[in-house]
Amino acid sequence: MNEILKKLPVAIKMLILDVDGVLTNGNIMLLPTGEEVKVFNTQDGHGIKMLQEAGIDVAIITGRDSPACAFRANQLKIKYYFAGIADKLEAFRQLLQQSNLSAGQCAYMGDDLPDLPVLKQVGLSIAPSNAHKKVLEAVDYVTQRTGGDAAVREVCDGLLKAYHGDIFDKAYMA
Repeated sequence: MNEILKKLPVAIKMLILDVDGVLTNGNIMLLPTGEEVKVFNTQDGHGIKMLQEAGIDVAIITGRDSPACAFRANQLKIKYYFAGIADKLEAFRQLLQQSNLSAGQCAYMGDDLPDLPVLKQVGLSIAPSNAHKKVLEAVDYVTQRTGGDAAVREVCDGLLKAYHGDIFDKAYMA
């Protein structure tokens, strides 16, 4: 990822994430009450916190409106949260206005066809290794890990190493 980031005309200031298939493995467990249960990876969560501490914002744009996801976003203090979104490109445009960033300053990680319009607009497009074939063909970077299995952490570590190598190295040397 470091080589890809070196070629970008501007630094990445925000990582935007899909949820199902990116922050989770894409499986949804439904309880008899209809309540959804999602499993999130703690390494992804720690990577998100480290990005935020380093000054890189994190946002979520997800097609589903899930109380579990809203709860997790709140836990991680993600200030830009768009849920129940049918048109992710429109949400992305709103996000750019709210954050005062350009599309080139954003990275987006998605795994399925509804993510393609945004993946085609950002400075750095990313997919977990188990993403849909058309997504894998369209992105700049494919993680070694799968969605829900620390693929987001892999991206966070890559961004931190590229832009904040000294902070990243100190965190792992302590």
